[in-house]
Amino acid sequence: MKQIIYAMQFKGKAGPGAAANVMKASTSASSTTITTEIGAEGVRGIIQPAAGGKAEFESEVTLTGETSFLEKGTIRFGDGNRLQFSTIEHGYLGDSADPKLKAGAVMWRVDGGEGQFAGATGFITSNFTLSDAGEITDNQFGVIFVN
Repeated sequence: MKQIIYAMQFKGKAGPGAAANVMKASTSASSTTITTEIGAEGVRGIIQPAAGGKAEFESEVTLTGETSFLEKGTIRFGDGNRLQFSTIEHGYLGDSADPKLKAGAVMWRVDGGEGQFAGATGFITSNFTLSDAGEITDNQFGVIFVN
C-alpha cells in the first residue's frame, strides 16, 4: 500500500445548483510549494508557484441546515487521474470575522478513483472561505492510499 499526500489551495466559484438548497462549486489549483515558518513573531504560511500542472475540482453542495451541508464531487490531477469523494457526516459553513466572507470546514472520504487513484481510499480535509460574490478559496490537505 502506497500513501500519497497533497496540500493545495484551490480557487474558483460557487453558483446555483439543481435546487434552491444546492450549489455547484468549480475550482482549480496550480502546482505549489507550501511552507510553514515558525519564528519569534509566531507562525506564517507561504504559498509559492511550482513547476507542474493543475488540479480541477468540481462538487455539488447540498445545504442541510443553517450552517451544515453534504458534498460530493471529483478532483482531477492531470490527465486520467481522478478522485471521487463525499462528506463524512456534515460540513460546516458559517459567519467569519470578515462580514463579506463565510468560512467553513469539511472532511471528505475518498470513495475511489481512476488512473493513479484506481481503488484509492483515504481522507481530505478542507478549510475554506466563500465570498458574497461566490468566490471560493479552499485549502485542502489529502492523505490517499493506493495499491
